[in-house]
Amino acid sequence: MVEGTSVVGNFRDELGKTFAAVGEAFPELYVVTADVSKSTRSRMFGERWPDRFYSVGIAEADAVGIAAGIASFGGPVIFTAYGVFATEKPFEQIRNCLCYPNLNVKIVATHGGISVGEDGATHQAIEDIAIMRALPNMKVLVAADPGEVRGAVFAALQTPGPVYVRLGRGVGAPLHLEPEAVDFRVGKGEVLRDGSDVTLAAVGVMVEQALRAAELLEAEGVSAAVINLRSVKPIDRELLWEYADRTGAIVTAEDHNCFGGVFGAVAETVAKRRPVPMEQVALEDTFGESGNGALLLEKYGLTAERIVSRARAAIARKG
Repeated sequence: MVEGTSVVGNFRDELGKTFAAVGEAFPELYVVTADVSKSTRSRMFGERWPDRFYSVGIAEADAVGIAAGIASFGGPVIFTAYGVFATEKPFEQIRNCLCYPNLNVKIVATHGGISVGEDGATHQAIEDIAIMRALPNMKVLVAADPGEVRGAVFAALQTPGPVYVRLGRGVGAPLHLEPEAVDFRVGKGEVLRDGSDVTLAAVGVMVEQALRAAELLEAEGVSAAVINLRSVKPIDRELLWEYADRTGAIVTAEDHNCFGGVFGAVAETVAKRRPVPMEQVALEDTFGESGNGALLLEKYGLTAERIVSRARAAIARKG
């Protein structure tokens, strides 16, 4: 982990490198985008393989339909756009054209959460994890930092059926310094720090905050485990049950609304086998606003300090 406050990382430039890499690795791959090829860096794919690239303009529902049509012939397809427009504008098409026939289309979305900053509430995807994980056949992956982008996209392409890959924009410390060495597997979380008193299970840019919270808790004599819960669906049930048993308390952290996201996914899992006191750090049922991404995280309480406070509360409720 990098010490100090959030450091600007570049999810999108790493995504551009990844588009070039997957274009080489998957010669049957097509990419479809909706007027954001420059922003999502998908134009790096289009410049090299123009016959496998479609930019359809501001028409996300059409983009999903086109992706479904291509995938119906068997090859993998990536549809890429901003998270809020990739999941909400074409929801009906995702449900009925991708998930219902279980087609091999991957939705790779940037601008997840309020940490995307200046683009404001209309462009900040705060419901996307809840929406996508509710769909049958859809899998949901979240990259913690730019170093996980390559691993997340490759894992999605190696997994049959529809997959949603959520990426950030510019906020976040570099946690994985060698992208090609990242072992990103669908259905598996990543233990970044062991502990015995409380488990901090986080996704996306909140993984950095969870690691900082663990350091703050250590100074108080509290041993906190940190899990990068990068596969939200399917979730790593065995890992969560193991750490529920080991620590007896869980705090989730996500740059997402408080309903239907990671807290819900974790609670649904541990309640079936090992219910323990749980607390959450998330948006408190509110939209974001325009501003610097790191400052927005602070304003809306998506911080290491808030995680520490919730960890104290969860530990206090242990029997």
